[in-house]
Order: sequence, then C-alpha cells, then structure tokens
Amino acid sequence: MAAFEGASARWGRRIMIGVPYLWLLIFFLIPFAVVLKLSFSSAAIAIPPYAPTWDTWEGVQTFFAELNFDNYTFLFEDSLYVNSYLSSLKIASISTFLTLLVGYPLAYAIARSSDTWRNVLVLLVILPFWTSFLIRVYAWIGILKTEGLLNLALESIGLISAPLQIYNTDWAVYIGIVYSYLPFMVLPLYATLVKLDGSLLEASADLGAKPLTTFWRVTFPLSLPGVAAGCFLVFIPAVGEFVIPTLLGGADTLMIGKTLWTEFFSNRDWPLASAVAVLLLLVLVIPIVAFQRIAQREGQS
Repeated sequence: MAAFEGASARWGRRIMIGVPYLWLLIFFLIPFAVVLKLSFSSAAIAIPPYAPTWDTWEGVQTFFAELNFDNYTFLFEDSLYVNSYLSSLKIASISTFLTLLVGYPLAYAIARSSDTWRNVLVLLVILPFWTSFLIRVYAWIGILKTEGLLNLALESIGLISAPLQIYNTDWAVYIGIVYSYLPFMVLPLYATLVKLDGSLLEASADLGAKPLTTFWRVTFPLSLPGVAAGCFLVFIPAVGEFVIPTLLGGADTLMIGKTLWTEFFSNRDWPLASAVAVLLLLVLVIPIVAFQRIAQREGQS
C-alpha cells in the first residue's frame, strides 16, 4: 500500500511538472518550429504563398544540406527592416522608462496604504483589463486628436493658445503604451514593495538618514527584482506592438509590428515575415537569458 501511494505521488509530481512543458510544446515550440521552417523557404504565387521546404525525407536532407538564408540576409541589406528594429527598440525603451516613472510611485503608494484601501487600489489598477484593449486604445484617439478632450481642457484653462499636435506622433504611441501596460509595471513592483521589511526603514531613520536617502539606499535597491520584472513585462510586448502605433502613431511611426503585418497581409511574403518574427524573438530572448544568468551568478556569490 505504501509503495502504491509513493508511486502515485511520484506520478502526480511528474504530471504537475509536465503540464507546463506540454503547454510550451503545443503553444510555443511547435508554432515557432513552423515559423522557423517558413523563414527558410521562398515566396511563391500559391496558396499558401510560399514554396515548400520539405515534404519527404529527401527534402529534409536537401534542406539541411543547402540552408537558405536569403530572407535573413535581406533583412540586413534593406534599411527598412533595420530601421524598424531600431525604432521599435527605441520606442519600447522610452515607453518602459516612462512606465517605470509613473508606475513606481503608484506601486509604492499602494504598498504603503492601509490594509483597508490596499485591495481596492490594486483592483482599480487591474480594472482597465475588464475593458477591451482595442476600445481603450480607440478612446485615446478622442482624447489626443487636435479637437480632442486634452486640447479642449488645456485651452479652457489657458495653458495653450493653439491645439497641440499629439495624435499621429510618437508621443501618442508613448502615451498609449504607458497607459496600456501600466498594470504590468505596477503589479510586480507592488508585490516586491509590499514585502519590504519596515524595520529596515526604521533602522535607516534611526541612523539619521533622510527619507530620500533611505529610499535610494534601502527601498529602491531592495525593489530591483520588481523593477526588472516590470520592465521586462512592459518592454517585451511593447517592442512587437502593432495596435497602438497603427491607431495612435502617424505614417512616420516605424515599428517592427507594423512592418511584420505589412509583409504578412499586404505583400503576402510569408517567408520574409517569418524571418522578421524569428529575428525579433532572438533580439528579445538573448538579453533575457543573459540577464537571468547574471542574476543567478550574483545570487550564488
């Protein structure tokens, strides 16, 4: 009986551990393998619009013997794609920084609030997720356009004499990303700050440190894991964002998500678009893996 219970417990642990791996296999690795395969094919006037890379064992051998890197080579030769990657990284970096500037004080205030209000404030942060993402982005069009609510409010209180051109600019994209991804920054920061040992702050004050010094020397260093988690949760989806730059950005707003959509649906060049997606994934994964290894080394030292 004891042996049976031990075997069932082992199988239960294996199933619990195997479910996440099965999820990754079905919804990440297999789709990524399909996209990777397409990236090595060539465009064709067909349905689907690409030449098959392999259908038989001989095709597999031929494929690995003669890998076709033309799509990846073209990405580095055409300035459009290089500029799209660079512009996406710039916009995502600035948006992440602005989100951190807005989200950190908000998370700190929630973490330091009373138990009665804390859950209510966290709920208010999550509340926008109950509304469609597309509707929330569309709402910013009515706020940011020339005759929108923001310009009307600024003109009514006398801060500006002429409407500001915010809509169809990169600033509108920054505002849209900060608003849309702010909860992804606030929640990890809140989870870290709420666990902060208050006795450390009291000790710093007893030693004569001013509140600002205590924040920079004690609070902020201890909250760096939450800062890193929040920045990754904002930066990664912001790099490949498509809806916000399409609706709020102008024609000059260049991001890799828009370029990827154009290749897939307008140009119908699935192999090149797949190469864009694979390279984008590598651009995002490599820094994350490097950061995790550095964090592990610091934790072991």
